[in-house]
Amino acid sequence: MSSVDFLSQEKIWFDKPRYDEAERRFYERTNGSSQPTQDVGANSILQDIARARENIQKSLAGSSSSAADQGEIIGRIKSLELENHSLHKVVDDLRAALSKLECRVSVLEKSPASVTPVTTPSVPYTNGTTVQQKTSAPVKDDEEEDDDDIDLFGSDDDEEADKLKEQRLKEYAEKKAKKPGIIAKSSILLDVKPWDDETDMVKLEECVRSVQADGLLWGTSKLVPVGYGIKKLQIACVVEDDKVGTDMLEEEITKFEDYIQSVDVAAFNKI
Repeated sequence: MSSVDFLSQEKIWFDKPRYDEAERRFYERTNGSSQPTQDVGANSILQDIARARENIQKSLAGSSSSAADQGEIIGRIKSLELENHSLHKVVDDLRAALSKLECRVSVLEKSPASVTPVTTPSVPYTNGTTVQQKTSAPVKDDEEEDDDDIDLFGSDDDEEADKLKEQRLKEYAEKKAKKPGIIAKSSILLDVKPWDDETDMVKLEECVRSVQADGLLWGTSKLVPVGYGIKKLQIACVVEDDKVGTDMLEEEITKFEDYIQSVDVAAFNKI
């Protein structure tokens, strides 16, 4: 604490000399002493001293109030500096986020369009099993490219242009003949029924799977109860439509008369 603040808070009896002088004059009057001229001069000096003390006290009070105001101003300046610093930090964060966003947008604009994968749906069978349906990959048709290579509008007056046109037509026909076609396939679920409950179902399945042909592929199988202890064989297969048909399958399977009574198509799906 400074000396000014200490003096402003200290309680001092500045008027004590006046009270002392008044007390002295009172006793002098009671004692009969007469010094009027001297008393007037002393009073004027005492009054000047009192005024000076009052002025000093007022100046000290004013200096203490100005010091308090100065402290308040300093506190406000510090708070404003802290707020300004926090605002600068927020602005820097926003600038960094904006730069990252601009980089991502530029990368997305340069990247090629994504290709959506084609999902292969599953084909449910009546026996509860599901077989993933095979989808043939889309074969790129080169006819448009071949058509672009063939110049069908050459000059009729130019013999070399006619020969070139015929040669390109011949090449185009050869390409068309060599291009493989799409193979159509089907998924078939067969119900193979035995004669009775004493039929060996293991042997029956071996007989069915012994049927082999080009374009025939056997799949999963299971036994399904029919009634009275009799069970039928449900077996799946995939066939090429141009090579194997249901009639051929039924004919070949029913040749095993000792084990097989009949064959039925439970489900038929194109692949």
